[in-house]
Order: sequence, then structure tokens, then C-alpha cells
Amino acid sequence: MKKQKKSSVLLIYTGGTIGMMQDVVTSELKPFDFKTLTQQVPELKKFDIELSSIAFAKPIDSSNMHPLVWIELAKIIKDNYSKYDGFVILHGSDTMSFTASALSFMLENLNKPVILTGSQLPIGIIRTDGKENLITAIEIAGSQVKGKPVVNEVCIYFEYKLYRGNRTFKYNSSHFDAFKSPNYPALAEAGVNIQYNKSALLKPTTKALKVHTHMDNDIAVLKLFPGISKKITSAIINTPGIKAIILETFGAGNTTTQEWFANELKKAIAKGIVILNITQCLEGKVIQGMYETSSHLKKMGVIGGADMTFESAITKLMFLLGQKLNNTQLKKQLLIDLRGELTE
Repeated sequence: MKKQKKSSVLLIYTGGTIGMMQDVVTSELKPFDFKTLTQQVPELKKFDIELSSIAFAKPIDSSNMHPLVWIELAKIIKDNYSKYDGFVILHGSDTMSFTASALSFMLENLNKPVILTGSQLPIGIIRTDGKENLITAIEIAGSQVKGKPVVNEVCIYFEYKLYRGNRTFKYNSSHFDAFKSPNYPALAEAGVNIQYNKSALLKPTTKALKVHTHMDNDIAVLKLFPGISKKITSAIINTPGIKAIILETFGAGNTTTQEWFANELKKAIAKGIVILNITQCLEGKVIQGMYETSSHLKKMGVIGGADMTFESAITKLMFLLGQKLNNTQLKKQLLIDLRGELTE
């Protein structure tokens, strides 16, 4: 019987807690050398996977993550797409959901796994969660059935769960289970074996990978709260150069019905600014028109964001604005499920 070819995985280290080691003398944390990765995590030697790595010359704290870094990551994957069966990106947890969401839109027709992971404790600390996250993320990235990858999308793996990246948000800064995906089920759970939720995974495509490298961040966020003033609302809406506004509303997409607020939104829409309505709730979705307090939004042309996360809404807008679409096209694309980011 012909032996199945080893799968190959490219590990990309951007920065973050997972790649830090503690100096035995000073106790300071510093990035470890990824060329000696198997010395730091000897368990990796047991994998029947060919593992290669690329590390950013200067590790980036995830608080400094930027669309330019997303573009760099997309280009790395594009340049190495034919060489590897899967990709693992090591990333700080604070903005991991933003990066995962952005890459999901930038990597159109992705037919291989791109798994982001990290840790709450450095990999050089005894109680680190980094080793398990790294080992299992690599195993998932290299998993194949009959020569085909099991996963064909951008995901986050953290604390025994694999999630669709553009459905996640970081909800906990002190526990190992740092991420949630409230509006979409986990894609896999790691126990004694890795159990895949096959019905939840994106289906493979026969189309060629298309990598988009234009992102436009001329976006403002207007988060509502009881008592928000006209002065503040007007200042945000009239920010020079903005092309889109994310309106973070109450419940199922509700806002104040005060006349001045509606007028400010109408003026923005008249200027060609796209307004996307997403809920402040961590679970559930926007249903414009369910109540009187949201029906006026639908009538004036505010776009309902359904059950998109804030992270997905931001990066989807950046992606679509980068495509130089006209307003009609852009609004249509916002309503369409492009990468599994919303329930239509």
C-alpha cells in the first residue's frame, strides 16, 4: 500500500504572549527563537507533519495590530499557498478575532486551514496554556482525509475549541477559555480525540485562491447609551473623510426615536455614508422593524447587520470599502453571507 504523503504546515509567528520565554536570570519575558521550536515544545517531534516557521523580525503586540499587518499575513499565505497544506498563525489574543475576521474576507476561495492561536500565559511558563493550543492547532492544520484538508477556513483554536474566526470575540482576559462564538457552534472540540462538527464547517471550493490586499479603515463607531448627546453624535457623524459608521444599538437593533438623532443619521446617509447596525448584545441579532424603535432605521436606509460580531462588522466594512464598490453594491454585499460571518 502506498504510504500517504506527510502533510506540511507553515507556522507564522506575529508576536503575542505565546512566543515568549522567561529569562532564567532576569525573569524578563523575551521572544524565543522559532528555529529551535522543537526544543521548546519537544512534543512536536511526534507529529507526522512537516513543520516550517516564519517569524516577524519584530514581534507585534496585538494591541498594535493594523490592517497593514493583515495584508502582510495575507501575502505570506499567498506566497506559500502551494507549498503547504495548512497554516498556523501565532498571535496575541487581544485582537485575534479582528485578524481572523479580516483574513477570512481577504482570502477568498480559501481551500486550506488557517488557524490562529495564542495563549494567556507564555509558553515558557510551567502552567502555560500555550503548548496545548499550539500542538492542537498544528494537528488541525495538518489534518486530512483522503488527501483533502478537513478544515477549509480561517479559524481560532483556543482551550480545546475550534471556532470560525469571524464569529468570535475575546470575552475573558484572565481565564484560559478566552473566546466565545455565541451565534455559531464550535467547529471542533479537542478531547481524547478531535471531534469535528462537520455540518458546521465551510464546504471546500474548486475555485482558485484570490487574495485581496486593499483595506480601507475610514470607519467610525457610534456606540449608543442612554443620554448620548447630540453634540457627541454630530461630532462622530461629521468626522471628515469617513465612509461608513457602525451603529452599536440596543437589543435587536433599537435606538432612541428622538427627532434630532434620526435627523443626524439621515444627514449622514444623504452624504453617502453607509450606516451598519449591529447589536451591543453578545448573543442574538439585529432585526430592524421588530419594534418601533428600529423601524425608522430601516426606512431611512440603515443596513441591519444581522448576527455579525463587532470584529466581523469592522473588518467586513474595511474589506468592502477597499474594493471601491459604489454604495448600492456595498450595501448589497453587507447583507450577503460572504465567508460564514452571518446568518442570512
